[in-house]
Amino acid sequence: MNYDFYNGEVLLIDKPLTWSSFQAVNKIKHAIKQHPSLIVEGHKIKPKVGHAGTLDPLATGLLIVCTGKKTKTINELMGMEKEYTGTFLLGSTTPCFDLEKPVDHVFPTDHITDLMIKNAAVQFMGIQQQVPPIYSAVFINGKRAYEYARAGEEAEIKSREVEIKEFEITGIHMPTVSFRIVCSKGTYIRSLARDFGLSLESGAHLTSLRRTRIGSFHVKDAVTPQKFSEMFQPPSADSANE
Repeated sequence: MNYDFYNGEVLLIDKPLTWSSFQAVNKIKHAIKQHPSLIVEGHKIKPKVGHAGTLDPLATGLLIVCTGKKTKTINELMGMEKEYTGTFLLGSTTPCFDLEKPVDHVFPTDHITDLMIKNAAVQFMGIQQQVPPIYSAVFINGKRAYEYARAGEEAEIKSREVEIKEFEITGIHMPTVSFRIVCSKGTYIRSLARDFGLSLESGAHLTSLRRTRIGSFHVKDAVTPQKFSEMFQPPSADSANE
């Protein structure tokens, strides 16, 4: 496949579990740095490389990486709607609303029925105010929210307007609830897990998350950072002799 990383490419990457978005982008940078399109009149040029929307380390799925002049489209790409699949665990919460921290509170779930779960999902449809997690990268007075959280300091996080366009319950195996969500930019699925548990007079936290789509870009068309890197490695002596 022919690439022009200087004039710009939009790369679809399937971010693995436990990788940060920063690690995934660095893997892509390392893979493309020797590409012929970056040699201009005998000089190596270093294109810009950035991603359109961070994924937490415990989330997998579509990460759009832009290079060169295509980095100018990052804000546009970030504004597109997102689709996710994943699971909530009812009956317990964590400080970060996912599995990064241990459970801090346990709640009853015996009163929760399948109908209550499905009705709760309907209630979250539409435009609403959502408070991001304290363990997040939102800015509060010039500092990231997670910096306050890690220092044990109190910080007020303002709510923001988000839109849940689709919220489908795809499976209920108590206390685990599987879902598919289509939402606007800026929506925190971890916060939705917290609010979902509260709406059921219980607690909940996010136990898995996969981003499957950004706008018209789909994870089925993406490759892992490792697979992308292998495309640019010279063939081994054994494969060359086959």
